[in-house]
Amino acid sequence: MLINEPSTYAAVEQAFDTYERALTTNDVATLDALFWQSPHTIRYGATENLRGYDEIRDFRARRPSQGLMRTVVERSITTFGDDFATTHIAFTREGEPRVGRQSQSWARIDGNWKVVSAHVSWMDA
Repeated sequence: MLINEPSTYAAVEQAFDTYERALTTNDVATLDALFWQSPHTIRYGATENLRGYDEIRDFRARRPSQGLMRTVVERSITTFGDDFATTHIAFTREGEPRVGRQSQSWARIDGNWKVVSAHVSWMDA
């Protein structure tokens, strides 16, 4: 199995950068498009456990649109073959003393990279 094959890595990196831009600007349509539309998609957030694309989409529609900017302080992308990858970041937010952490599993589905699983948590700095 190829790990971090350059063209696959670049495609995941581009998808991840699109996700990060959409998240911090509250571009809900793009966020929705980047998640796998399946009842098997999972997103465990800092305060919620969302199971299935519909719950994730509904959460995004209700989420406050302010205070979303963050600074990524650490980032890791690993691709496995041509169709699966993981991304991990640590981030900070202005006025937040804790460090945020985000992990995502991405799969190429029908030619497009989609988040199939995500986890966000906070830890004391």
